[in-house]
Amino acid sequence: MSNIDNSLKEIGKLNDLQQRNQWLNNIHPLVKLLLTVIYILLVVSVDKYNLGQMLVLAIYPFMVFNIGDLRLKEAIYRMRLILPLVMMVGMFNPIFDSSIEAGIISMVTLMLKGIYTVMVAYALIATTSIEAICYALRQIYIPQILVVVILLIYRYIFIMGQEADRIMTAYKLRAPAQKGINYKAWGSLIGQWLIRSMDRAESVYESMQLRGFRGEYAYASKAKIRLADILYLIIWIGVFAVLRFTDIVDVIGGLFI
Repeated sequence: MSNIDNSLKEIGKLNDLQQRNQWLNNIHPLVKLLLTVIYILLVVSVDKYNLGQMLVLAIYPFMVFNIGDLRLKEAIYRMRLILPLVMMVGMFNPIFDSSIEAGIISMVTLMLKGIYTVMVAYALIATTSIEAICYALRQIYIPQILVVVILLIYRYIFIMGQEADRIMTAYKLRAPAQKGINYKAWGSLIGQWLIRSMDRAESVYESMQLRGFRGEYAYASKAKIRLADILYLIIWIGVFAVLRFTDIVDVIGGLFI
């Protein structure tokens, strides 16, 4: 099985997670989007030497994973290309610190910032469909063209992936004993891939126009915000305020003294 086929299957599994009839999946997408943005801003605002507060802020991503019934092992596997890059940013930070101790603290803090950010972004994607996310973006007045571009890029990933898989399969059938693709064929294969993908994308766009598309995507479900959604938002904003603007680390430490 090719790597392209594996990647398409992973995207399919992610879509299956989004379609589950689970409590967190049913929370209004606008609420989940706002909480994700607020949490990321909160994490970024923490001083790079305040390791204690960063450890306490882990409560949100781990609670969301628990409420959303998401497996941390699967999340790490799907984020395996992003997490090393995030951690490298923290590893290179001690070069610019005055002492080794301060460098280690800032390194761990920056690494946690990156990990938390990626985790909450994954939790949002794993519990919310791309249509729902785009609908939430329009609710906060993100420009229409940007939202449509995001949505179409996500949809065309499948088209381009399927075409790339077909080309790879055809190449392997014609050169069964060869490992990988000969560098001399790279240019022609990439050209064919782009041309065939553009042809299919054009067909998809014509089909969208025939169905009434005029620049604004017609979202299938425009859910209303419920009382449970508002309470979920208020509770977490309150928790964020307590974790960020009170010396919660000392309070927690005092309970064990």
